[in-house]
Amino acid sequence: MAEEQYDLALVGSGPGGYVAAIRAAQLGLGVAIVEEDRPGGVCLNWGCIPTKALLRNAEILSLFRRAEEFGITVQGLTADYAQAIRRSRRVADRLSKGVEFLFKKNKITLIRGRGSLIGPTALQVGNGAEAQTVKAKAVILATGSEPKSLPSVPIDGQRIITSNDALRLETTPKSLLIIGAGAVGVEFADIYAAYGVQVTLLEALDRILPVEDEEISTLLTKSFTKRGIALRMGTKVLSAAPGPTGVVVEVEGGGKKEKLTADQVLVAVGRGAKIKGLGLEALGVALNNGFVKVDGRQATSVPGLYAIGDLVGPPLLAHKAMAEGVRAAEVIAGEEHHPPVDLASVPNCTYCQPQVASLGLTEAQARAKGLPVKIGRFPFQASGKALALGEPEGMVKVVAHGETGEILGAHIIGAEATELIAEFGLGKTLEATVEELALTMHAHPTLAEASLEASLGALGRAIHL
Repeated sequence: MAEEQYDLALVGSGPGGYVAAIRAAQLGLGVAIVEEDRPGGVCLNWGCIPTKALLRNAEILSLFRRAEEFGITVQGLTADYAQAIRRSRRVADRLSKGVEFLFKKNKITLIRGRGSLIGPTALQVGNGAEAQTVKAKAVILATGSEPKSLPSVPIDGQRIITSNDALRLETTPKSLLIIGAGAVGVEFADIYAAYGVQVTLLEALDRILPVEDEEISTLLTKSFTKRGIALRMGTKVLSAAPGPTGVVVEVEGGGKKEKLTADQVLVAVGRGAKIKGLGLEALGVALNNGFVKVDGRQATSVPGLYAIGDLVGPPLLAHKAMAEGVRAAEVIAGEEHHPPVDLASVPNCTYCQPQVASLGLTEAQARAKGLPVKIGRFPFQASGKALALGEPEGMVKVVAHGETGEILGAHIIGAEATELIAEFGLGKTLEATVEELALTMHAHPTLAEASLEASLGALGRAIHL
């Protein structure tokens, strides 16, 4: 059995893993990264990137259907879903090869195979042919997460599917039930609805995107309903099974049980840490609600062993994993100059149409904490740039501390919301107030002016509303 020695070994090359590896290499460490699939992990290959490619296809298709608004006539419009899937795969493939190039550029050794711990800082890697031992001064676990399932809803990959399956299948059903109205559920609802699928979203909680500010959820509900996407909130799924005419789903809502039928069911009830087979139990690695427990330095309960990303718990987002990867790499390299990752400042982004993005506290959360609150809102229908783009739907909402003006939260629904949220992220980092954001000159006409106007609104000084 071959044996290699490194300063740092990582298991998993997703956004957290590959960023940590590159940062560690920049700091002079000898780095190896173990990957059983393709470089880039779930996010790049089976999550963030291919879904955004599909969402872009859906957006363009929807825009073509609105062409007459812009004085353009389109005849004989057809949409090839299989081509959309293939395009998404090409995008993912290109980026995966790009990550592999970055490994070579930074002299990072890529070891293909499945890694498991045989000691706090030692791994056994098997690739089906032979096994090798990888030893290091420190190990970072970055294996990410995998789709959760429901015991009463057996996944078969064809008629009852996960998001991973949806990114492989090149045909669309006539009707689709999506279980779960979180970010994954609403994004796939957007995609399939654009291609003419009759979509129904089922959610056990009382509203769509339940982690978002209630006003944002309400606006997205109106938008989806207008597009013909059926929403069944407060609905619990009891079972699902393929039948002769489709998948039969038994649900309960409002104290009543009923059976729904659709050609296909997509299960989008969240994700869980991918810890099986890592060897955590033998080492006594502490867990917390199924996730690996870490401190502010990303260190686990076992000396020399670190963990990042989805593996360590919510929010399960690629950019959070990247920040934690940098943090862990710098700690291991002895370059601990920055504070721990601030989970309260992680932006949430949902890339459906209209897009949704948020940061910090919702209005309800701020009030529940007993904080004095000032709210600023600005609708995109009052934005010159939004009207010029033909995208008047949505708004920017700012939650500010009523006495200090501190930005407690920002909530956006509308065109390019996932880009606009970055301004509030920078504001949080710099501990900016709404007064300071209001004093920042914004170019005209831009969508970003809505952030300026919402901040002015929190101060009672909105100009264009």
